[in-house]
Amino acid sequence: MSGQIATVLRFEKDVDPAQTKLLGWEGRFEPLVVGGKTVVIVPIRNLDRDEVVPLLITLVDGTEFPFIVKPKSFEEWGWTDHQVNVFKSPDSYKAVLASLNDSLKRERDLREKVERFKEEENSVDHAYATLLANGQVKKTPFSRRLVYRPKNEDMDIVVEVFSGPGKAAAIVTLTNTYYGDDWKFERAYLTRDFTSFTVRPFALRMDRATLVPGQTGTIAVVVDQSAFETKNGDVTDLALQIFRGDGLIQVAVALEASLIRR
Repeated sequence: MSGQIATVLRFEKDVDPAQTKLLGWEGRFEPLVVGGKTVVIVPIRNLDRDEVVPLLITLVDGTEFPFIVKPKSFEEWGWTDHQVNVFKSPDSYKAVLASLNDSLKRERDLREKVERFKEEENSVDHAYATLLANGQVKKTPFSRRLVYRPKNEDMDIVVEVFSGPGKAAAIVTLTNTYYGDDWKFERAYLTRDFTSFTVRPFALRMDRATLVPGQTGTIAVVVDQSAFETKNGDVTDLALQIFRGDGLIQVAVALEASLIRR
């Protein structure tokens, strides 16, 4: 499961709300929503890798289904289930049909990922981002415009902003100085300001998605000129936001349209 993403469990018969319990949910989950044949679970935040929560669901006929709620896989092909159909008999027609549909959906998702990876392999922006993430700035057309160190008590951060012909770029170097837990990359957004969710396209490469205490990692982003353009032909500044594993913003980077060299 992932933070702020609802997962729906659907059963063949109605669920008994009084006998359906999520143990130790306070502070980690919103209250369970039980209605008819469905149970809705919403984590408030991303669970830690080793964090598991027992869930007992009881149907009106007394049938019990014990579950273990855990975070999504951190492997490259991991996913988060949005709806899970639960059947008492795994050999029933509905169970087989649901299993087939789930398999087809996952196959489509994997195929789309493979196609996206193939497109990225042939993308100039992703090639530049790979070079930047590997410290090979001289092999790119970018020139550094700005360097600064945002203050953070648990992370040493260095942000480098670059200007390029028809493109802009940024390198974020992170060193985990918190000796209590690993740091995990969750996602990155590029928007037209720090409050908008008008997401713009960009290329991202990193050398590692998890930083153990004392470890350093690099995230490189390349943005094409087209991402700065508005529908009426003007250009606008953009904001890069990098989120860590608990769903909070780790660092925000302003990318001004003036970085684009003609």
